Amino acid sequence: MRSGIAIAGNILVDKINKISSYPPEGELTKINEISLAVGGCVPNVGIDLKKIDSSIPVYALGCIGKDSEGEYALNVMKDNNLDVSMVRYTDKKTSFTDVMSVEGGQRTFFTYPGANSEFGETDVDFDNLKADMLHLGYFLLLDKIDAGEGEKILRLAKQKGISTSIDLVSENSDRYRIVLPCLPYTDNLIINEVEAGNITGISPTKDNLVVIAKKLKKLGVIDRVIIHTPSLSVCVSNTAETLVSSYSLPQGFIKGTTGAGDAFCAGALLGIYRGWSDEDILSFASASAVANLSQPDATSGMRSEDEIRELVKNMDSQ
Repeated sequence: MRSGIAIAGNILVDKINKISSYPPEGELTKINEISLAVGGCVPNVGIDLKKIDSSIPVYALGCIGKDSEGEYALNVMKDNNLDVSMVRYTDKKTSFTDVMSVEGGQRTFFTYPGANSEFGETDVDFDNLKADMLHLGYFLLLDKIDAGEGEKILRLAKQKGISTSIDLVSENSDRYRIVLPCLPYTDNLIINEVEAGNITGISPTKDNLVVIAKKLKKLGVIDRVIIHTPSLSVCVSNTAETLVSSYSLPQGFIKGTTGAGDAFCAGALLGIYRGWSDEDILSFASASAVANLSQPDATSGMRSEDEIRELVKNMDSQ
């Protein structure tokens, strides 16, 4: 019998370079500090899920290179109790992002697609996959997935009786249409308002979120469309339209926003896996995002389910 959640797709390493200022073209600046962190859908959502509920089996599916960055990503996932037996090595270098982080200011990102561009249909061994839920992300960052293999993976999962969900990355392009063929094989679509607006061509104002979610549901999403924004989350399912306001956070609470969307996704996946109501799914997903915001990196702010509920117990809604 299948059990657990497989998180498939994007695995990378963030190389964070702290600098005092970003130099003009042709000039030099000093890097004051260098650190590494895992990034991408698979490590972020997978680690968050294990922190929230350590009893749920979580399987990592993706591609890494035969290099120190790949070993680093693999070891971090292992240390957080993810099953990494289906992570595949490729001849390409492990995907990474060089982050230029100005102290007290903005960050600039330079990403290398690397091994992630190799991830595709043949990397999901359905005959040996033990999970009964498969989450695939991020669309628009995975070459083979975006070229049609994402649709094949989702279709095969449905044929095997595995529940499916997907998410995207936000980009300023017209490529969002590539996701449309995947929707009829997607049980749960979990995206932010920018992505939702770009897929449908409808301005993602607060008043339009339910309209957008309904359109996405009509385009084929099977169970529910979840759209999250900083102030509100919306779910349109087969039975209801649900809106839940985000938590009002104390001044100075937010230490960073990296991985907040992944944290929301992890909380939503837990609720879906447990069979919660749409309202409970949104409420807990929002609370999971709050936990993430308490620390500057993508996963260290995450807590257990009980600790998350305690964290937001006395917080008001926006």
